[in-house]
Amino acid sequence: MSSAYFGSRLRKGAVNTTVAALAVAALAASQAPDVTADSAGRQTTTDAPAADPGPATADGATGNSPYYTDLPPLNSPNPAPSASTGTTPAGTGSSEAGIPATVLDAYKKAEAKLAQSKPGCNLPWQLLAAIGKVESGQARGGRVSADGTTLAPILGPVLNGVGFANISDTDNGAYDGDSTYDRAVGPMQFIPSTWEWAGRDGNGDGRKDPNNIYDAALAAGHYLCRYSWDMSTSSGLRSAILSYNNSTDYYNTVISWLEYYRKGSHEIPDGTGSVPSNRSDDDSGTTPRTPATPAAPHKPGKPNKPNKPGTPAEPSTPPATPKPPATPTDTVHHLEDAGTAPLTAMAGDAFTARIGTRTETAAGKAVAKVRVRFTITGDTDATFTGGESVATVVTDGKGVASAPALRAGEKTGAFTVRATVVGRTVTAVTYRATVTERAADTLTRAATTDLTCEVGGEFAEEIELKATYGGAAADKVAATATLITSAEEPTTNDKGPYFKDADGNPVRTWTLSTDADGLLKLPKLYADDTAGTYLLRVTTAGGATLTLDLTVTAPEPTTPTPDPGESQDPADPSPEPSAS
Repeated sequence: MSSAYFGSRLRKGAVNTTVAALAVAALAASQAPDVTADSAGRQTTTDAPAADPGPATADGATGNSPYYTDLPPLNSPNPAPSASTGTTPAGTGSSEAGIPATVLDAYKKAEAKLAQSKPGCNLPWQLLAAIGKVESGQARGGRVSADGTTLAPILGPVLNGVGFANISDTDNGAYDGDSTYDRAVGPMQFIPSTWEWAGRDGNGDGRKDPNNIYDAALAAGHYLCRYSWDMSTSSGLRSAILSYNNSTDYYNTVISWLEYYRKGSHEIPDGTGSVPSNRSDDDSGTTPRTPATPAAPHKPGKPNKPNKPGTPAEPSTPPATPKPPATPTDTVHHLEDAGTAPLTAMAGDAFTARIGTRTETAAGKAVAKVRVRFTITGDTDATFTGGESVATVVTDGKGVASAPALRAGEKTGAFTVRATVVGRTVTAVTYRATVTERAADTLTRAATTDLTCEVGGEFAEEIELKATYGGAAADKVAATATLITSAEEPTTNDKGPYFKDADGNPVRTWTLSTDADGLLKLPKLYADDTAGTYLLRVTTAGGATLTLDLTVTAPEPTTPTPDPGESQDPADPSPEPSAS
């Protein structure tokens, strides 16, 4: 949809202020104790300060684009939600409580996926529905295809700094069709620079499309949950909503719809939903204008004598279009590393060092309030805190953007983090990071008993060791247990104790790894028919080594028991026959 269309929807009369205040005040009664409503019907929290939208959200997910300000009806949805399902039957209830089927399905599937990947976020689908309502009127009343893609693009106004944020083009017009400035895109109104890292594939088609409600809803959920905010708390909910669009009025509107949907909602056919009409950037039509009194008609007089034509005046030069004021981003000349320490971590661990990048002018002066994007590249499963591979951070008063902490995955090796300026082309700064394999530096055996058995038997005790690294349990560390010839010649012994493979065949080398508590449990050991003392050496990644003695004893000799019918005289080889 073009921007002209976007701004020319039919405008309904503004909601009566008194009715709106009563509606929001009624909704506030169902909130937690720290939520109140003011005289204008706006909700605020009494125990939480105005939320910091987070370092990555100076312009929010939408670039603070305009949104719909229509409030939900005063009355709760009817019927009330079912006690078992939490929803009303399909096709019933207030029309405003109806959510198009595909859109509703996208919200609920996003909630289910977030419950698995980020359970601590406690994201309710009703929050996605509330944001979708104020951002696009539920994808313009559910005008989407079967796979969830909007039938026509939903585009916000040009973000050229005239009445809105000034965000230069970041996608070469790929999403919004504008190669000069960015515009919010899709049913959840993501700006392209945010979609680049926040985008998700919600419908499994292999694409991340901001115009698809499944993709956009899942992306919005991840965006809201990215700083481990808990949506079940008022402070976490407030921080998350303000990070989406940093406006208290926006927060109040979303909260009103969230509580409305929580009290009941139902499914309606796609394309039949109502579209809001009042936007945050539109105050026209709210106060009817009084028609001017028509002028009294005058009597026609004699026609004036026509003047002689004069020399036509020179055409005036049209005034030049004013350029938008320069932003801090416009003054950035280059990026510098801000003293980042070497980036090395063991698989599964957090990196202790944090990446810092400074934005500077040509004269080397620090530039504050500039968005810097950090992107993880290379063959790695390392992520930033929250599971993202891209993070956008705003520089502080010293011009420094500190990236979120990195966390190593299980894949070892090197990867790169690139720092770039959002909305301006300058040379990137790259940081090399390395993930090493999990390691242990100490192995100990809890038991002190000797490990013995007779030839041909099996050892009664299964060996259990504890692996640690720096005094802490070393989990998932690879280890190898080998029956060796001697301490000086640690080659594999071909005699003595052995393990059994899956087919029951003897093997004298066994590979395994520690469990979550750093425990290393070896399989049962067996002895062949060769008595003696043998060595079992266990080594781990990282160099921890422990050598154990295994003793295989010959069976005790036994004295044969004489047959009572045989002679007790060893000199008489054959006993006397008994008399009959």
